[in-house]
Amino acid sequence: MRIGIIGATGNIGQRVVTEALGRGHDVIAFTRDASRIEEDRETPENMVWKSVDVLDPDSVAAVLPGLDVLISGFQPGNAAQDMADTVRRSIADPTVYATAAKVLVKALEKHPRTRLIVIGGAGSLEIRPGVTRADSDEELYATLDSLGLPREYAAAVRGHRDALNVLRVSNRLWTYFSPAEDIAPGERTGRFRLGGDQPVLDAEGRSRISIEDAAVALVDEAELPRFVQRRFTIGY
Repeated sequence: MRIGIIGATGNIGQRVVTEALGRGHDVIAFTRDASRIEEDRETPENMVWKSVDVLDPDSVAAVLPGLDVLISGFQPGNAAQDMADTVRRSIADPTVYATAAKVLVKALEKHPRTRLIVIGGAGSLEIRPGVTRADSDEELYATLDSLGLPREYAAAVRGHRDALNVLRVSNRLWTYFSPAEDIAPGERTGRFRLGGDQPVLDAEGRSRISIEDAAVALVDEAELPRFVQRRFTIGY
């Protein structure tokens, strides 16, 4: 397959690139400015770097021809290099996630057979029937406190939820991925459970996953679609 990955230099994006290449796929790695990629960075034969502006529908549409799947790990800034900057940017303009979703949907109008997988947030998962953390300041603040994030980041969590809502009214071949609430670098086990609109909890009641296993799940979905026009999540 030819898989495009927006945010290929990010925390999740890097792992998705590695996972897709390891399975023999052709990867088009997208970043804001491909010319800034280090010249001495080793690039496999079945991978190329390209620039894309995820907030510009013409820029996105221009890179879609030939892609089977486009995976978007868009974040403002680059959390892999400066997480604090990404948090600041997300708080300053939480609408950017919904804006990016609208741009992606618009760009796909002329390429309706290209599948889109958006890597979003966990705050829109239902913690009780019909209730999400994004709906409750108390629930959301408690989670942000436990993750060491400022409470102002609640606006960004709701921004991710708004992006999901943009996709939900689209007739494109979209999939939205909500990772576990606790996602961090770790081991690639290939052993996890999938869920829909509710978090997947372990025996201790925790919603957790490694970034490496999240990448496995994302490439699994690219290869064998199970959640077209649906959201899915993951956990141990």
